[in-house]
Amino acid sequence: MFGIKYIKAQPNTYLLQYRKGKVAKEGAGLSFFYYSPASSIVAVPLGSMDIPFIFNEVTSDFQEITIQGEITYKVGDPRKLSGLLNFTLGANGSDYSSDDPEKLLKRIINQAQVLVRAQLQRLNLKAALQSSEFLEGEITKSLAGCEMINRLGIDILALSILAIKPNPETSRALEAEIREKLLMEADEAIYDRRNAAVEQERTIKENELNTEVAVEIKKRQIRETKLEAEQAVQKKRQLMKQDEMTGKIVIEEKKREYVAISVLNKKEEADAQAYGINAVMGAFKEIDPRIMQALANIHMDPPQLIAAAFQNFAENAGKIGNLNIAPELLRELLDGAKANAA
Repeated sequence: MFGIKYIKAQPNTYLLQYRKGKVAKEGAGLSFFYYSPASSIVAVPLGSMDIPFIFNEVTSDFQEITIQGEITYKVGDPRKLSGLLNFTLGANGSDYSSDDPEKLLKRIINQAQVLVRAQLQRLNLKAALQSSEFLEGEITKSLAGCEMINRLGIDILALSILAIKPNPETSRALEAEIREKLLMEADEAIYDRRNAAVEQERTIKENELNTEVAVEIKKRQIRETKLEAEQAVQKKRQLMKQDEMTGKIVIEEKKREYVAISVLNKKEEADAQAYGINAVMGAFKEIDPRIMQALANIHMDPPQLIAAAFQNFAENAGKIGNLNIAPELLRELLDGAKANAA
């Protein structure tokens, strides 16, 4: 009524009331009455804003990629921004009277795209597809130091790269390349596994052969030890035999010495006996044989005496004419001989 209106701003909206070309009131979250025909109300939002973007750019190897992301910003100096862009409210007090607020978003996106393009021209396709974190840091830093952004009084809070994708044909080619690489890696893994199995089997075979060699060496050592022991036993036996033969030789030598001494003694004894017999026989040479016969007959038995008489008769048979022997005498002689024989 009569052009007087009331406005109430949110705490995150900065209001400026211009009257006669000068700022009459300004601040965040103000509420006041104003005379609309003589006042201009500027409303600058102070809250953080998110601007989504999608860029189609080309890498250093002339491959087209699509970058999708989001920029978060807020107005740091509303008076500076309102001096460059028109944030004046319309007659209804709620809508902007121009499209400058939308131009702000476009300017920020354009500046971000320029910076993204500058970075991508240094990267090839594969590097670009893996550079989301790198791009976020570099572009955020570049936007914060951008002269145009600073003149607008804008503070860049964050920049997020949500996706970096190649075109479908390139994507399929990369998928095929990666697929072939993965298959090759799988084949190499299979080869390595088989090679490892062969290596393990070879190691096992070598260990088995080494074990067999060690066993054979031990067997040979055992055989050599047994042979050495047998040789030592044989040497001991030979030494024992040698000692035994030496003992026998000594014994035989002693026996030979004993026999020689015994023979010598017997010879001397026989010589002594022969000498005695010769002496006795020499004494008997001078005696009459008949006296010797008579002396021999002294201790004879009657049968022996009769036999000696018959022997004497036989020696002197030429001198005897007739000899009569009674049968009783012969019988007694025969009976005596039988009794002596029994």
